[in-house]
Amino acid sequence: MSSTILEKEVQRRRTFAIIAHPDAGKTTLTEKLLLFGGAIQLAGMVKAKKDKKTATSDWMSMEKERGISISSAALQFEYKDHVLNLLDTPGHEDFSEDTYRTLMAADTGVMVLDAGKGVEPQTIKLFKVCRDRGIPILTFVNKMDRPTKELFELLDEIEKVLGIAAIPLVWPLGTGPDFKGVYSLADKKLYIFDKSSGGSKKSSFQMKGVDDPTLDENYDPELVKKFREDIELIEGGLGDFDKNDFLNGKCSPVFFGSAVNNFGIELFLNQFLDLAPAPERIPLQDGGFLDPITSPFSAFVFKVQANMNKMHRDRIAFIRVTSGIFERGVQAVHNRLDKPVKLASSFAFFGQDRNTVDQAYPGDIIGVINPGTFQIGDILSAGKAPDLKPLPVFAPEMFATLSAKDTLSLKSFRKGLEQLAEEGILHLFTSKTVGSGNSIVGAMGNLQFEVFQRRLLDEYKADTNLARLPFTVSRWIKSSDLEKIPSSANLVMDKNGVGALLFETEWDMNYFSKNNPDIELKEHPL
Repeated sequence: MSSTILEKEVQRRRTFAIIAHPDAGKTTLTEKLLLFGGAIQLAGMVKAKKDKKTATSDWMSMEKERGISISSAALQFEYKDHVLNLLDTPGHEDFSEDTYRTLMAADTGVMVLDAGKGVEPQTIKLFKVCRDRGIPILTFVNKMDRPTKELFELLDEIEKVLGIAAIPLVWPLGTGPDFKGVYSLADKKLYIFDKSSGGSKKSSFQMKGVDDPTLDENYDPELVKKFREDIELIEGGLGDFDKNDFLNGKCSPVFFGSAVNNFGIELFLNQFLDLAPAPERIPLQDGGFLDPITSPFSAFVFKVQANMNKMHRDRIAFIRVTSGIFERGVQAVHNRLDKPVKLASSFAFFGQDRNTVDQAYPGDIIGVINPGTFQIGDILSAGKAPDLKPLPVFAPEMFATLSAKDTLSLKSFRKGLEQLAEEGILHLFTSKTVGSGNSIVGAMGNLQFEVFQRRLLDEYKADTNLARLPFTVSRWIKSSDLEKIPSSANLVMDKNGVGALLFETEWDMNYFSKNNPDIELKEHPL
């Protein structure tokens, strides 16, 4: 394939992740983007086999029951001659490590804020990850049809808390029950919306300009007066939007809307295509960027998932193509194992549905069958592996022992432990002294333990006992330091054979470091 065609395919692509605090409306916005992209027919819902309605990107049984996202899904759809790769990240903070890794596969972040709550704690954490990765961020202020904060105060809050200029590209006509539509500052059009049954009807604009007399004829005079004053203030005092400032992380364009009612979604999606960058800036360790067109095929594994479909009972490694062209059956060098691997079984996913992929381009997300060969962070390449920035690993803060209730399920229990630990959601440790010889799992939050046990039961028929351990801090150590560890220390080994120490408190860790200054403690594997 010529470089001209490859360059065209790269320019068509937009790979992005949606980040938000739980309940800000991230999953609803995801569904509405799929609606306007023509990827689904009924906004917000898809029918499962038993006519059970669940979000397209939430396929685990616990996600369906609780209405939360706890696994990352990759969804691809086309819109206006563009190929959009949407990474739907876990909404629950206990699964933030999975979210952080998924963000490494994105080129743009869409930050969803609840108009009534503003910038919330999980938003701050996720924003920082995007900033560290150099991902430009668009802001979508959701739930404008409900009571909101004062909007100029909200813009000021974004700037003060996140340290980034918030530049509105649209402005709402009314808020809460008076929310009627949004005005595009770029094309000077007012997009008026009407609520529709099920939120599945696309909206259209009906008027032009803030001085259109139809406004005065149809809406409350005070509402229109405040709207016109706000527009005058924005156009005269907030400064112009600069796309280069956006791409360099200095400002975030702000949109307003109501995802559940389709207010402002289509306008946001259209402007997103012009603002979001093509997949051309994959950061390297040396501070440079990988050229996706002139470099040979390369990709990295950012997620591993077991049992996405009980009919298949296979494990999938999700890879982000970073350069060149992926072709099914390609022989690639596996950087960690330093050996060639054949990528023969490759799929694109839409929820649980899978379709064979013969070709993929930079920015695309594909799944490949994982026979135990792939781990999170692995790099696959046709030539020398590019020196990509490593994916983040976080030291767990909660620990428990896990054992099978029934010895008859011991084989499936061990298989489940091994396969689910590959996903990187929980850390698996072993020890001869800690936990009475049982398997030890480390997590960032309580819900991870609950999900892990539920999945062992649902997917491996292994009922388990879980007993919490008193540790709240963990640090990895060098293999050369193993012999220096005092016998009183709580030493464990992770699934890769790397040693780690568990401490009950930060004070205990600091006391250990003070008495063992020659032992280096790290928050990630060395």
